[in-house]
Amino acid sequence: MIDLCLKNCNLVPEKDGCSIGIDNGKIVSITKIPPKSEKVIDIKGKPVLPGLIDSHVHFRDPGLTYKEDFKTGSHAAANGGFTTVMDMPNTIPPTVTKKAFLEKIKIAGKKSIVDFALHAGVNDLDQIRPIAKLKPASFKIFMDLVDNSFLMEVFEEISKLSQKYTISVHAEDKNITNYCTEHEKSGSNLNPIIYAKARPPISEVVALSAAIALSRFYNQKIHICHVSTKNSIELIDIVKNKGDQITSEITPHHMFLDDSYLDKYGNFVKTNPPLRDNENKLDISHLKSIDVIGTDHAPHTLEEKEKNVWEAPPGIPSLETTLPMLLNEINKDKMSFGDIKRLLCENPARIFNLKNKGRIAEGMDADFVIIDIKKEYVINPDDFKTKAKYSPFEGFNVKGMPVMTIVRGNIVMDEGEVFENKGKFVYEET
Repeated sequence: MIDLCLKNCNLVPEKDGCSIGIDNGKIVSITKIPPKSEKVIDIKGKPVLPGLIDSHVHFRDPGLTYKEDFKTGSHAAANGGFTTVMDMPNTIPPTVTKKAFLEKIKIAGKKSIVDFALHAGVNDLDQIRPIAKLKPASFKIFMDLVDNSFLMEVFEEISKLSQKYTISVHAEDKNITNYCTEHEKSGSNLNPIIYAKARPPISEVVALSAAIALSRFYNQKIHICHVSTKNSIELIDIVKNKGDQITSEITPHHMFLDDSYLDKYGNFVKTNPPLRDNENKLDISHLKSIDVIGTDHAPHTLEEKEKNVWEAPPGIPSLETTLPMLLNEINKDKMSFGDIKRLLCENPARIFNLKNKGRIAEGMDADFVIIDIKKEYVINPDDFKTKAKYSPFEGFNVKGMPVMTIVRGNIVMDEGEVFENKGKFVYEET
């Protein structure tokens, strides 16, 4: 007798009326007839997707836990249908040493209710090899903060590693953003929309071009975070067709919002890279060229966001709005469940080498999100589990909601109620 059976599952788009057998946190069977089990949950024909994977979150732990921590962040993830998250390195201290990396694994292991991976930053070249042995999801480089000479050294050092690692890049050129920011600061205008001018689209394209050149020269895999401009996607498409080792990510806010929201919501939509005007911005039609949707969940306090445009920190909390926004597009026939599986399950698992995640198949981790595709909801930050109780999507009417999240056979969310669970570091078995 196995631990759990999910019966009457609709495994969109392939199979309807299935039963999934789960034992010891793994999928052991997918059949028409429900297997004998200790517990049975009737899914009642609702769509069942692999648990979503968010390759880009900022849980602020350690050092900035007044904004978020692994407990509240993972609760938000579970509430949004995510079963695996990958945390970025810009914490205090930053995750740029073996010691800091091990400490963050320890913190997350105690607090997180979903499974997790960690991206490593690079500060000291001598720390790359010790961190590599700990299995980071990638090495993350913020190109707006480093000089090209250091960037070149990082590519060279990582390309020498015996195992292939991905370099994730925040593609904004340091010189251009510094120059444009100082130019905008020299005036008296404090309207948040000037932030879009301080970090213009050309900054992203120039940085992306440099990253591609280094990737080719060192035969190095790269992943471009939060692509925000049409020119960037055109360039990525060209080099992909030439066989370059490049993948790309888009955020929901860069897909659904434009720079006019800086007038409407001010610093609450301030983010890096900034929202783009309609001439440059991406939209849902560009998903065919994108590999991953990452939330770039980046919470701050209301007090911080209410500062002036130059002092308010960039970032938007997105874990609990991403899936509802995408399901709403499915209801409008602008997306499919296959798109969600590709962009938020299969591709993140492939790109970041999560061997047991991203698919519903025998032997895989029993990670699922169950969908009520007809459930209507008005997005309300008061319902969020994150510490950041604000959203540019507040008041949006959506149709389609996650109603249950399961991590390795354990229910962590049911109809908006979140339950405790022990998440694990996803690379510890591989």
